[in-house]
Amino acid sequence: MKTTWSFHTAGAIHFGIGATEQLSEIVKELKTKRALLVTDKAIVKAGLADHVQSKLSSGGIQVKAFDGGEPEPSIQALLNCYQFAAEWTPDLLVGLGGGSNMDLAKVVGVLLTYGGTPQDYFGEGKVPGPIIPLIAIPTTAGTGSEVTHAGVLTDTENNIKVAVASNYLRPNVAVVDPLMTVTCPPKATADSGIDALTHAIEAYMATDSSDLEVPAGEISIYQGRMPLGNCLVESAVPLIVQHLPNAVNDGKNIKAREGMHLGALIAGMGFSNVGVGAVHALEYPIGGAVHCSHGCGNGLLLPYVMKFNKPVRLEALARLAELMGVNVEGLTQEEKADAAINKVRTLRKEIGIPDKLREIGVQENQLHSFAEMALNIKRLMRSNPRSPTVDDLEEILKDAY
Repeated sequence: MKTTWSFHTAGAIHFGIGATEQLSEIVKELKTKRALLVTDKAIVKAGLADHVQSKLSSGGIQVKAFDGGEPEPSIQALLNCYQFAAEWTPDLLVGLGGGSNMDLAKVVGVLLTYGGTPQDYFGEGKVPGPIIPLIAIPTTAGTGSEVTHAGVLTDTENNIKVAVASNYLRPNVAVVDPLMTVTCPPKATADSGIDALTHAIEAYMATDSSDLEVPAGEISIYQGRMPLGNCLVESAVPLIVQHLPNAVNDGKNIKAREGMHLGALIAGMGFSNVGVGAVHALEYPIGGAVHCSHGCGNGLLLPYVMKFNKPVRLEALARLAELMGVNVEGLTQEEKADAAINKVRTLRKEIGIPDKLREIGVQENQLHSFAEMALNIKRLMRSNPRSPTVDDLEEILKDAY
């Protein structure tokens, strides 16, 4: 029986409107000289990369930018970035953008520090030690990558997402400035926002820390459900539910952007220690095959997995209904749990997240293989509170199809 749990996050978090203005002082504290800014062309076009570069330069840092980041980055994109970085030999990495760019920066940091190939580090606990200093600056409110332990890539040869997972990948500094999300388009705002809600809800449903079974000799970054994680989730869920529709419908609504950025940050701190389960495990092969965004895939699957987990997480789902602002007066626990699932469906529809897998290009004959692939992602499946079979997972997918 597991009797202890641990908690990790970014080394420092700078949060608030205009937080990027502090960059020049932050980099001085890191005592570095040459930075690689890992970003993408859309971020450059929006003027955000120039803003960050100017702040780094005013802090005495030489900067070169790699703008080849891409959504759900491929292993090839990682290798392109690594080649660019190796020629520049930076002593500081700055990941600017959505989770994809921050994840790219994390894994490039591993390769710059320890060499080898990306495949050497796939899985948990394979990064041997700290990587070169990393600053993460999110321009979406969703992934929580600015505080998390994972760098997720797409293996295009095998049509599945893979992850490098290690607490050494948590950024030294997270600079979380709501103003950096104002230019985020509505669809990306919706996809990343529902991703943040998925993180929070999966963490709230996760296997209890005392029940988490990790095979001898294996490392688990995820610690299972524990009091600190619950505390974070209970703060994140109301923020996300309240502010996500407004952030999607009016990108210049600073109050909504600030609320979403805080909700996503807190959810990231929570799930990256507690764990996520079957939603994420199922999304990995689906996203790898049909190339939907990670957030869109998670948001689509979320209510179906909540329904599957309901028999063993009735109390948690009932509490989630309250946290999401549902009027639960007079309802039984089961009715509250159903109300929570329906609230997710309603919110999802309101922000334009699809309800069915066929809407994102999934074919019915793919469902069984997706179920098989998902079941084999042990680091995620052991965090799911109800242990599924392949048939169970296929039934979830059929329900979602």
